[in-house]
Amino acid sequence: MNLFRIYALTGAIAIGAASSLLWVCRRRKDPEQREILRRRRLSTEGRITDGNVVDVQEFDSDTNHSVQLVVYTYDVAGVQYQCSQDVTHLRQFLDLHSCRIGVIASVKYDPRNPADSIVVAENWCGLRI
Repeated sequence: MNLFRIYALTGAIAIGAASSLLWVCRRRKDPEQREILRRRRLSTEGRITDGNVVDVQEFDSDTNHSVQLVVYTYDVAGVQYQCSQDVTHLRQFLDLHSCRIGVIASVKYDPRNPADSIVVAENWCGLRI
């Protein structure tokens, strides 16, 4: 009877481990989904500070797609940060051709990690055009 209990317990552990591994693998998100969730979190929970647009770049990537970047700076607690945000998938929310270098922008950042910031999201735009 002890041998039967050992086999049953081992089988139950193996089934539990396999189902947990399958659940974790299905829940994994691709980089684009993680970026959307990051922008959504910062747009709802982030603090706002003033920043300056340093550069707006548009170039072709390796896959013959046009990539658009907004480079900006901002200060938090006496520390100056310079960041860039890929706004390629957010073209419908803003017009980069009217965005000028040196324009003041509102930047939303994570108070626990001030280097994590955005100037544009699906439901918020800090670029003053």
